[in-house]
Amino acid sequence: MFMSRSRAFALAGTMAVVLAACSGSATPTPAASPSPAAAASPSPAASPSPAESPSAAASPSPAPSPSAAPSPVATVPVAELVTAERLTVCSDIPYPPQEFFDANGNPTGSDIDLGAAIATRLGLTETVNNTVFDTIIAALQGGKCDIIISAQNITSDRIKQVDMIPYFQAGQSFVVAKGNPKGITSTDSLCGLNIAAETATTEINYLQGTGDYKGAGLTQACTKAGKPAINAKEYEKDSDALLALQAGQVDAYFADSPVAGYYTVQHADSFDLAPVPPLEPAREGISVANDAGHKDLVTAVQAALVSMINDGTYLTILTKYGVQSGAVTADIAGQLNKIK
Repeated sequence: MFMSRSRAFALAGTMAVVLAACSGSATPTPAASPSPAAAASPSPAASPSPAESPSAAASPSPAPSPSAAPSPVATVPVAELVTAERLTVCSDIPYPPQEFFDANGNPTGSDIDLGAAIATRLGLTETVNNTVFDTIIAALQGGKCDIIISAQNITSDRIKQVDMIPYFQAGQSFVVAKGNPKGITSTDSLCGLNIAAETATTEINYLQGTGDYKGAGLTQACTKAGKPAINAKEYEKDSDALLALQAGQVDAYFADSPVAGYYTVQHADSFDLAPVPPLEPAREGISVANDAGHKDLVTAVQAALVSMINDGTYLTILTKYGVQSGAVTADIAGQLNKIK
């Protein structure tokens, strides 16, 4: 959430976990076997599911159901793939509606479906490797996956490490407890509050004034105005950050706008979207190793994405999960490593 993470699990299932598992501990952990929770679904996304995967092992993910599989748009040399005939995708699950687990524990979401469709256009089958966001680039560089699709914002720090293909755009929003008890109506009203976000995300950088926001974060704005600093609370999993809000341990949860909106719609009885306009709209990218041994893979993935945008498959997938407002054009998708 953009690292866009600016980068949660299907909300009904997620919040079944949230509501069942919250405790007074510093870092809540979702229950192992949540009960299903009834919640309205804002879009025809896959059924909500458990917040955590049964394991972090790679698992095959079925492609969206196109009427006919398109002919491959490019061929990736076997030497550039972790596993022959497969496109292995690293994604940090849960982070709905972009990546989460369905009722059967299978990876799903707009990012997962996009990855499956890209794989199909390369004559491959998608395999998803659930990977902690804080170490996801290291996992790619270490040969654990071929690409990353995990709501990663394209930032100057990241494009020094990997090539990033723009595929989505989203802002950042705050989720608050029902009724907005802290009266958060602007970034100024965040001063002195405890704000939760996932470690290594754009949200944490924006709160603390680090990374691309060095010296210009929200807490610096507070102190420059003579107000108390924001206390940014980091959590390794995005689900834990949301659990902290539900448990009353923090005053707001900060995430990408699609994720924040998804939670508040799915659980309108527990959460509200703070009336603060989405902040810092940013491009998200599909990450590929930027070494000489993966040049054909970069080109092929980019070609597959552009072809999906041009024939409407891309927009169909985004619309399935209600995130079509974040669609980018084929021209943008063709601009490798472009932050804006």
